[in-house]
Amino acid sequence: MNGLRADDQDRNNDHDHDHGHQAVPSDVALRVKSLESLLVEKGLVDPAALDALVDTYEHKIGPRNGARVVARSWVDPAFKGRLLADATAAIAELGFGGAQGEHMRAVENTPTVHNLVVCTLWTAQRSCATSCCRSGRPAPKV
Repeated sequence: MNGLRADDQDRNNDHDHDHGHQAVPSDVALRVKSLESLLVEKGLVDPAALDALVDTYEHKIGPRNGARVVARSWVDPAFKGRLLADATAAIAELGFGGAQGEHMRAVENTPTVHNLVVCTLWTAQRSCATSCCRSGRPAPKV
């Protein structure tokens, strides 16, 4: 022990010098890396395929796609009209389709109805419903 408190040690690490400090990964990050390494080592997972899968989930599917659709509807009234009339076709204009964009329906909030998007997983629905109830908003119809 060097006799310094933790906050003093942190301050001492915040200085100009020619060596870097590395943050310790979280327990979850370490477990994921260990699992990935083991699966690759045993030949059960191709690292390139895993990288492609991660890239797909990080950049091609997920909540940011819905955010793009909503943002476009805010700034483009013609797109908003097409979205409300035929959401699947309007969403396809942005390049979304297949499992992430087929059979879509868009609804608009009104002064008396506020729509809430809820994940189809039961645990997420239950959590969302609980949150709505705590906030005084009515729970969504599932």
